[in-house]
Amino acid sequence: MYLPEQLVPVLLRATRRNRPFVSAAAAEAEVRGQALRPASSAPPERLRRDVAIAVRREGSRPVYTVTPKDTEPTGHVIYTHGGGWVHEISRQHWALVAQIAAEANTTVTVPIWELLPYGTAESACGLVVRLFEAAAEQGDDVRLAGDSAGGQITLSAAQALRDRGHEDVRTVLVSPAADLTLSNPRIPGVAPTDPWLGVDGTRVLAAHWAGSLALTDPRVSPLDGDFAGLGPMLLLTGTRDVRNPDAHLVVDQARAAGVDVTLLERRGAVHVFPLLPTRSGAAARARIVTALRAG
Repeated sequence: MYLPEQLVPVLLRATRRNRPFVSAAAAEAEVRGQALRPASSAPPERLRRDVAIAVRREGSRPVYTVTPKDTEPTGHVIYTHGGGWVHEISRQHWALVAQIAAEANTTVTVPIWELLPYGTAESACGLVVRLFEAAAEQGDDVRLAGDSAGGQITLSAAQALRDRGHEDVRTVLVSPAADLTLSNPRIPGVAPTDPWLGVDGTRVLAAHWAGSLALTDPRVSPLDGDFAGLGPMLLLTGTRDVRNPDAHLVVDQARAAGVDVTLLERRGAVHVFPLLPTRSGAAARARIVTALRAG
């Protein structure tokens, strides 16, 4: 059963999902709350029956692996979850990860990267780079995917991997946070229509996330990085999302650098709409699965 898409903004505003992102004070409170009461990263007890889940540690961080149960997986996906750099992986993320594993018949690695106030853009990017290289050493066809804050980490990692000699890395980016300066002149026009994100609180979270790096460092804002040598890219975005203007700049810069980019833009859709239980979300998830299927 699908949720009518027109109800999504109403529900988001009613539940004040944008609260941590609309003011500096609320953003600081969210960071403090994460430090005091960290949320669980564990997958739901009931996920798809046709996938298996394992967990290991990479340094101090849990790393989950999701695989199809009854078939031999081909290829490997590293999925980096979003959450504004301060929210843990959610049930919706796990559902998408399981769908990718089962329907793309692939291994999906899910790094539980360290959130604010302790995590940084540099450490998260480094984690994804290490996981990619470890999988590539096994001979796997490795692809990267991520949403929102995880989309930022994914694109930054793809650029870092290119610099380390891994060219043509395929990526799927869902509503990526591409430029943490939020300097795009189109953002103020979109912000009043966005029921999920805001600008003032996001600036605070971005400053924390940058750590000792400049906001324009490609490990923080991949829009400021070089797109040459990246592999095919699928980018999904909705127009009621303050990240939408920068999504267009990502597409423009990637295409100018010779990257094969597919843009899937949903008019009237909100941030990370492919994660939502709507018909458009389901159609977008099917496109993601296709893009991440090896071969």
